Amino acid sequence: MLDNLTQRMAKVVKTMRGEARLTESNTADMLREVRLALLEADVALPAVREFIARVKEKAMGEAVIGSLTPGQALVGVVQTELASLMGADLGPQASELSFATQPPAIILMAGLQGAGKTTTVGKLAKFLIEQKKKKVLTVSTDIYRPAAIGQLETVTRQAGADFFPSQTSEKPVDIAAAALDYAKKHHHEVLIIDTAGRLGIDEVMMQEISGLHKAVKPIETLFVIDAMLGQDAINTARAFNEALPLTGIVLTKLDGDARGGAALSVRHVIGKPIKFAGVAEKLDGLEAFDPSRMANRILGMGDILALVEEAKKGMDVAAAQELAHKIKGGGKFDLNDFKAQLSQMKKMGGLSGLVDKLPAQFQKAAAGTNVDQAERQVRRMEGMINSMTQQERSKPELIKASRKRRIATGAGVQVQEVNRMLAQFEQMQTMMKKMKGGGMMKMMRGMKGMLPGMH
Repeated sequence: MLDNLTQRMAKVVKTMRGEARLTESNTADMLREVRLALLEADVALPAVREFIARVKEKAMGEAVIGSLTPGQALVGVVQTELASLMGADLGPQASELSFATQPPAIILMAGLQGAGKTTTVGKLAKFLIEQKKKKVLTVSTDIYRPAAIGQLETVTRQAGADFFPSQTSEKPVDIAAAALDYAKKHHHEVLIIDTAGRLGIDEVMMQEISGLHKAVKPIETLFVIDAMLGQDAINTARAFNEALPLTGIVLTKLDGDARGGAALSVRHVIGKPIKFAGVAEKLDGLEAFDPSRMANRILGMGDILALVEEAKKGMDVAAAQELAHKIKGGGKFDLNDFKAQLSQMKKMGGLSGLVDKLPAQFQKAAAGTNVDQAERQVRRMEGMINSMTQQERSKPELIKASRKRRIATGAGVQVQEVNRMLAQFEQMQTMMKKMKGGGMMKMMRGMKGMLPGMH
């Protein structure tokens, strides 16, 4: 996500940090680099101009000049202003959804066709069920694309929410009114309305969605926009903001674009907070947007908090405690435990999801790793363990030549791969023995070489 911008900014940050004193000349050089990096990433020119002006003003201020480490102080200014550009100045509550209304709270989703609106409805439903413990109903008012109604039904069912069926012969306003009535009768706390998208902005579409808005009076009107649109995103956002009283923005496909400057421009252009970011195709690939953390990621500082949250979400706490108890009690770490650890890592978004949130220096260290290949390798390792008997999994020392050949055949791999997997298992087993005495540093050192390709 925003790869080129992150690389450029991380380089500038490194240079800034190293400056013992700031002069007008070296500050101007750094700001020129920052400006170029933002423009290359497709950030709108007005947003870049304002950002640079604000950084320049603060960079020449006493707090930076008088600092013992002016280079680091300047990095702090850039981070604060970048977060501000993305909405930090609107306050922490701005990116929260509002439910301050008589249930159901209505959320109206608007955007162009292809922006990922329908999938986002499913992701949002899942987010509200799991994170906010809400009872959610969804409905589609897209009467122009029969497939859209079916698609929404599928993602809604996958998300674990309720779905209100609609027909292409009905009027959008009537569909929404019927869904609202149903939601009230069945005590739903949230009703998410998916609207029709178009391939471009047209008057008819704007009138239809504006009429729908007036009829249902949603508490949240979210504008779903594809971060890969580049400069076009600005015009689209402006048109929607004029037609509808938008309350927030959802950026989709943030993981798919190396530039993604729309993410930084849209908030600046329409003055509404970014509430969510779509970061993966899976239904749990929706993150509540945090401007400060996103600024850290862009500057190559990583998003350790997101990493911790990802770990919490994917972690089976009971299983982890059971394993810790087993090791402490002198039990042996076996191949069943090893397989469980591989599954945990997959639940945490896989290697690519983890690497993306690491600070720049760690991303650099992982740059030699072919992440796709490593993830494939993890799946193959699971396949090999699945080809073993229960006895072999609990007593790996039994696995000699003939058993290795049988396991390799069952998993469709070469015997060398079985040997490699067992060697990695032994490394982790050794690491677990060291963990017996506690100590996070021991574990971190042991992690090196544990994962395929991460040596």
